[in-house]
Amino acid sequence: MKVSGVKLLFLALILIHIRTQTNGATLVDDYADEEKKAPAPPPEMDNCNGVFLSYSFTSRTKSMPLLKNVSAQPWTFDSMATIVNAGTEEVKGWKMYIGFQHKEILVSLTNAVIIDSAGDFPVAVGNGTTISGSPSTDLKTSIDTAGDYTQIAVQILIKGSMFGLSEKTTPMPKNISLANDGWKCPKNTKYKTYMHVCCKRDPKYKAKSLKNQYMPKQNGDLTFTYDVLKSYEGSYEAQVTMDNNSPIGKLDRWNLTWEWMRGEFIYSMRGAYTPRMDYSGCIYGLAGKYLTGLDFTQVLNCDKRPTITDLPLIKANDTKVGKVPYCCKNGTLLPPLMDPSKSRAMFQLRVYKIPPDVSQKVLYPPQKWNITGYLNARYKCGPPIRIDPTEFPEPTGLDAKTYAIASWQVVCNFTTPEKKKSRCCVSFTAYYSDHAVPCPTCACGCDSIDTSKCNPDKTAMLIPPESLLVPAENRSKKARAYAALKHKEVPRKLPCPDNCGVSINWHLNSNHKSGWTARMTLFNWGDLPFVDWFVAVEMNKAYKGYDQVYSFNGTKKLNNVKNTIFFQALKGLEYLMQEKNGSKSSDPRIPGKQQSVISFTKKYTPNINVEKGGGFPSKVYFNGEECALPSRLPNSGHASRISITTFVFVAIATFLLNRFH
Repeated sequence: MKVSGVKLLFLALILIHIRTQTNGATLVDDYADEEKKAPAPPPEMDNCNGVFLSYSFTSRTKSMPLLKNVSAQPWTFDSMATIVNAGTEEVKGWKMYIGFQHKEILVSLTNAVIIDSAGDFPVAVGNGTTISGSPSTDLKTSIDTAGDYTQIAVQILIKGSMFGLSEKTTPMPKNISLANDGWKCPKNTKYKTYMHVCCKRDPKYKAKSLKNQYMPKQNGDLTFTYDVLKSYEGSYEAQVTMDNNSPIGKLDRWNLTWEWMRGEFIYSMRGAYTPRMDYSGCIYGLAGKYLTGLDFTQVLNCDKRPTITDLPLIKANDTKVGKVPYCCKNGTLLPPLMDPSKSRAMFQLRVYKIPPDVSQKVLYPPQKWNITGYLNARYKCGPPIRIDPTEFPEPTGLDAKTYAIASWQVVCNFTTPEKKKSRCCVSFTAYYSDHAVPCPTCACGCDSIDTSKCNPDKTAMLIPPESLLVPAENRSKKARAYAALKHKEVPRKLPCPDNCGVSINWHLNSNHKSGWTARMTLFNWGDLPFVDWFVAVEMNKAYKGYDQVYSFNGTKKLNNVKNTIFFQALKGLEYLMQEKNGSKSSDPRIPGKQQSVISFTKKYTPNINVEKGGGFPSKVYFNGEECALPSRLPNSGHASRISITTFVFVAIATFLLNRFH
């Protein structure tokens, strides 16, 4: 395919630009040289009345180890992505999707962050990834900026590794597109080392009218607001507000991390703390070079990626580290349904900056936010998006409002656990079956298990129901005995246990003409109790028939969550206790346990087949974490009884025939 002269000229400009950047060793400083003159716009953009995106592959080199196996040979590569607002509408919070397809691993980006990852580089992006601007998140129009290319365009230098290519293959992405809502991108125009597309507003998309200066607040399972309350020369004071918006989300002993992109550090904090209190990073880093007059012994934390956690309750009224609304709850964040006052957390911090960002007007939020808990839902957080300054009531009680100097929002949503990476699991039993279908093998991973003694890939064996009362690693004898009783083959290496700290048994208790019942039992096999626990059960076929629960509190009134029943402890039983020793030293450890019977009516589900799956949950969440479910249901014992009866009948008939003939 021929390449036009203007395209060749553009590619030459790209090569010159990248070589200048790398040879000059300016890529190390990600917060300097912001006012460098950008290269000329690409020529294809002239025909675009929208948002122009391009991707240019620059170079690649074989990297160690050098292998004969082409599919395993690693390569390092350099490329550049460009996004330009060539239209008449400002693009707020731009997001660009790049359809990587060659097992790429990115090791660095300039002017952007990866939305799909909360951790540090390297990041695997072989299935494609979405990037967003950092520090510039918006693309203004040429009309509003008098054609200032630095405000309407962003160029992202990409460096990474890839695998599985011959030397003659050019590793281009499948496609590139604008990932913002309300935009449509046609098929990409592709060349050997270059591709581009012009995305335009979808005329059918009904966008909310934007009267504000910045992006409106977004909805999410968990949201953060980063408000700058006061700004000084070289530092500022900020407030972080965390809101749990999901009716089935919870955090226990939460840990928040983010990444400072421009050399900032935390001088002090109230309402939360950093478990690592160390200022050596400042002394030996850029802060020590620039801020020679600062007493670093008073600094709380100098990590580029600090870990922040909640204070204990006893610090709530501490005048030095506490006295912040909604703080100090031992890291617990409940769903609004359980307690609205405990669904929000808040802390404040003093942040110091380094040159060239010392001006009061220069404010950048931290990037790469990530939140984790002891056993909770897993969240994927987007980048901070600039929103209109947050409004606060006037502190002296006057009928007036005060405003933050600048505000950003971070939106986090649930992610489904990968296979064998859950932290809780479910087993099934039923009144008509003499066995239990246990939790899946290695449901919560087998990293801490000696897999030379068990098979992590074998399907879990059926066991007697009473075996669920002992730890999974102590069920081998009962599993072998049950298999022998049922004339089942016993593998040489038994399946590994589930390795989960929490397991839930769903037992189909009864079934009659007008209704049916189930019994749910919670087991805590861990060393710590769970306070204010809850279980959310999705019943796709039986939801309408839910009647009542007897030893828990239960409700179906969940916003934006379909076919799900919410169960929590009765008052005084909020603790799901930890595992403890048996009465004898030789006895297995005993889990903490709570259970209740749940009744259903068939009035609203007359055609439900309870035994064939209608009476079993399709999803189970413990404290927001989605639990692993068995891949099969309990079998009816009738088949076994019929075959035994038949065997006895045939044996007697044979005996009589032989005797009389």
